[in-house]
Amino acid sequence: MQIPFFEHIRDGERFLLAGCGGGYDITAAIPLYCYLRQQGKTVILANLSFTRLEFTDCGEIVPGCYRVDKHSAGVPYFPEKFIYEWLSLRGESPIIYAFANTQGMQSLRRAYEYLREQHQIDTVVLADGGTDSLMFGDEVGTGTIVEDSLSILAAAQAGFARSYLCAVGFGVEYHHGLDHYPCLQNIATLTKAGAYLGAHSLTAEMAEGTAYLALADFLNTRFSQHQSIVVNSIASAMCGEFGDFHSTARTRGSEQFINPLMPLYWYFRLPAIAERIVYRDAVMSSETMTEFLAAFRDYRDSHPRRSGRRDLPI
Repeated sequence: MQIPFFEHIRDGERFLLAGCGGGYDITAAIPLYCYLRQQGKTVILANLSFTRLEFTDCGEIVPGCYRVDKHSAGVPYFPEKFIYEWLSLRGESPIIYAFANTQGMQSLRRAYEYLREQHQIDTVVLADGGTDSLMFGDEVGTGTIVEDSLSILAAAQAGFARSYLCAVGFGVEYHHGLDHYPCLQNIATLTKAGAYLGAHSLTAEMAEGTAYLALADFLNTRFSQHQSIVVNSIASAMCGEFGDFHSTARTRGSEQFINPLMPLYWYFRLPAIAERIVYRDAVMSSETMTEFLAAFRDYRDSHPRRSGRRDLPI
């Protein structure tokens, strides 16, 4: 009953797990990190960062790619450093990198290539807290797709022998404008193409689930002023909360729909997603986020959407 994804990665020895959408997306990689470390694998972590990395005293290893360690300055918002601290408390000696979110497709691709070569990575898995990484770009409501698609396109072009994407938190981005009807349609398209590698739920009883809940508590305490909506929504669902439940003050005043689909991890072949991003060619030559964003907006402004928004018929 094991899903195909774990068969695909079984022979991998040196993994790069990278948060693809910025911010706390790196936390979506932690259950897989714990699983792989238990298997004796080498695991490097990375994340597209929303932190002003030039103010953190992190070493810039290559342009736009910074090494996060115990010497990194403790700026208030620094998810990558928080993860480093938490893993260190668990007896790990984590290797974590942060990518500046000022980069375009080509510059981020070079950073991924550096990590692949430096650490002899044979398998990369991008991790998304949410499911906007599964949007192709021709939908009406794409959520915050820009950062996710930047990471997907860069990693897919970086020469990894095996590349995948996992997404967790279905439904959490409703208030970011994500249209979940075409999201499910895209999963069906990827399934038909043989690129869907199965799904499983993260439960509180699993060792990896216990670790995720412990990390959520740590992050909430470590930076209480800006608790992650995605992390706390997934954690709430894992603990059996449902509906309009608010575990963080950041969601007060909005209607939440915490539900059992949120802790579901979905796995895919990364190249199949990258090749279906409709504005891929338009952004491919970008060196900066400014160039990437301009090309993205120009494409979206000049091409039709797939269809109007639809509520799920359930």
